Amino acid sequence: MKLHELQPAEGSKKRRKRVGRGIAAGQGKTAGRGTKGQKARSGASIPPYFEGGQLPLVRRLPFARGVGFRNPWRVRFEPVNVDRLKRFAPGSVVTPQELADAGLIPDPDDLVVILGQGEIDRPLTVKAHRFSASARAKIEAAGGTVEVLPWQRGGYRTR
Repeated sequence: MKLHELQPAEGSKKRRKRVGRGIAAGQGKTAGRGTKGQKARSGASIPPYFEGGQLPLVRRLPFARGVGFRNPWRVRFEPVNVDRLKRFAPGSVVTPQELADAGLIPDPDDLVVILGQGEIDRPLTVKAHRFSASARAKIEAAGGTVEVLPWQRGGYRTR
């Protein structure tokens, strides 16, 4: 076998379809593009997200109900579990300022909720804006007291 005798296998090469070369070629006149319309014209390349001029779905989604919605009236509480209160001395008063000084919440002006995960073994006076029922029971069972601080819906950062 010589180099000039090499040729591809029978049927593996197909001739390119030359469209728009007259009716005898089988792909004349509209050249397989249908009749009229944007895609029948030359230079017609429409991006995949194009929806005929209406606002595309990717640009409508932020306005869709439930998608990307942020409740402007949501009140956020900084959660602190009762097992994190073990760092305070027995008999001490725990306030949001004390929690912020200990690094348990980022800002003493934030609303604080005490949650009941873990155990507490010392009597503390805990002052917070909200308590879960289990946290209240555990603090009182350890000999401590709970005091609910007043708060109102406005005036606090919602972050």
